[in-house]
Amino acid sequence: MSKPRLWITRRLSDATLERAAKTYDVVINYDDTPGTAEQIIAASAEFDAILPCHSEHFSAEVVAKLDPRLKIVANHSVGVDHCDLEALRARGITVTNTPDVLSDATAELAMLLMLGAARHAVAGDRTVRSGKWDSWSPAFMVGKQVTGARLGIIGMGRVGRAFAAKARGFDMEIHYFNRSELPPTQAQGAKYHSSVESLLSVADFLSLHCPATAETNDLMNAERFALLPKGAVVVNSARGALVDEEALMAALDTGHVAAAGLDCFKVEPGGNPAFSDYHNVFMLPHIGSATRTTRDAMGFRALDNLDAFFAGKTPQDVL
Repeated sequence: MSKPRLWITRRLSDATLERAAKTYDVVINYDDTPGTAEQIIAASAEFDAILPCHSEHFSAEVVAKLDPRLKIVANHSVGVDHCDLEALRARGITVTNTPDVLSDATAELAMLLMLGAARHAVAGDRTVRSGKWDSWSPAFMVGKQVTGARLGIIGMGRVGRAFAAKARGFDMEIHYFNRSELPPTQAQGAKYHSSVESLLSVADFLSLHCPATAETNDLMNAERFALLPKGAVVVNSARGALVDEEALMAALDTGHVAAAGLDCFKVEPGGNPAFSDYHNVFMLPHIGSATRTTRDAMGFRALDNLDAFFAGKTPQDVL
């Protein structure tokens, strides 16, 4: 029996590619460039499965042109806002993602962003690198203390809970908003808020961990930034669509928001160049899950879903 044909759209971890080659007739995009709409449509006539990343977009327009040969899209990501799930389901195409395995890595990065923003990491680094560190005083680069502060988390899914667990190591008082209140075993003492507005009023630090949907687009806008305590620090390691970037810069300009840590932006790759003028914005290029351990785990989870599908079983992470 011939192996199912699989297109892997990006350069995944070596361990993932080695495993894929054992089971599938696999074609790998070693150029590691995002797959275009035209490439995705063409590939659907040549492959039984596609293993894409968040960089490949399965819009309704693309899905309408897919060849019936394509049976499954096994995403190498947790987020699936690059896929029109309704359109894919209507075409009978199975869609999976890779939950669970990247929670700790992303939570680690959110902690880095929070600490870096709170303690002037960008301004301090620039000062030392430029050779301008020529004095010291008790007023020099005084930042915001994390230990013991109130942390607001929007979205207490896997990543949000992993971040809360790490924040407890800093003795933070944890508050959260979620679509529903967590059972005590998951909340671990975190205080539930039934509205975003209620949460914002107590959040000395705010960290976003919810998906990007039509309902959460520009979740943090001018009105909601104004509800934060003066001098709050905002962290986004989830999706760029959650933040109105112009409103965030306005809040930074007035000092109402003291600093921000951002791993994601409205436009990716590239980000928002206007943020470069802000020494109190600590930025990273959407690398929340970028550890070797997590990249292997993501690739293996995607392959587990493919293996189950082609064995006639329901994949663990079907959406």
